[in-house]
Amino acid sequence: MDNPDRIVITPPGRLNLPPWREIWRAREVAIRLAQRDIIVRYRQTIFGIAWVVLQPLAGAGIFTIVFGVIADLSTEGVPTFVFTLAGMLAWNLFNGALGRSSSSMVSNQSLVQKVFFPRLLVPISSLASIVLDFLVGFSLLVVLMIIFGIAPGWQILLLPVWIVLTMLLGVGFGLAAAAYLVKYRDVGYVLPWFMQLLMYASPLAYALSAVPQNLRWLFEINPVTWFLEAFRWSTLGTAMPPVWQLVAIAVAGPLVFFLGTLVFQKNEREFADYI
Repeated sequence: MDNPDRIVITPPGRLNLPPWREIWRAREVAIRLAQRDIIVRYRQTIFGIAWVVLQPLAGAGIFTIVFGVIADLSTEGVPTFVFTLAGMLAWNLFNGALGRSSSSMVSNQSLVQKVFFPRLLVPISSLASIVLDFLVGFSLLVVLMIIFGIAPGWQILLLPVWIVLTMLLGVGFGLAAAAYLVKYRDVGYVLPWFMQLLMYASPLAYALSAVPQNLRWLFEINPVTWFLEAFRWSTLGTAMPPVWQLVAIAVAGPLVFFLGTLVFQKNEREFADYI
């Protein structure tokens, strides 16, 4: 009779897909890692979880002054601060998912070296703190929407879809970056710099319609634009993005996550050697 607790190690298949059954059995590891990540992040801080509110507020305030007051760019009739805050929340969700997952293996190098478990659980568990930050920030956005009398329409029902797709997009890129960061620490220097450039190259604090016509195509092929526009359409009732953008993010999110997972799995066996 087969022993249900016996683990049989087999060679990877052609695509080297993750061992989902093994990952499910080890889900307690992901839960513990997520709990530790949240506790450690705000331990020995004066303001604690208040940083989750202060960071997007400060960022939205600076962008409001620069793009709303000084540059006077359009926000499609939505108060500039609310418009910018919604964009900041969507961006922080993507940036956080990518950044936390990409650095997760190096941050947990002692655990990776000593304990055997599905390595994919490490970047996945790092998403817990990102989701917590988003929920706290989104509650603030809801309060401001009530104050300014902004009532979303039926498209608010699609908001969970955009949230999941944005996280899939960020984690997909993050998994690929995590695999190469283990071998090449240069990734840790290039990635923050690239993300900063990408943030300024995205319509974070102004409407896409404010971009000159001859440059708009550069913004339209930017995947960040897709989820920013979709997120604000669902929450603030701005103009509906083109259908092709909604389809593009619906395809890009799962596809990038799948490809990132394959890259991660391909390099997984070498992690302990390089770390």
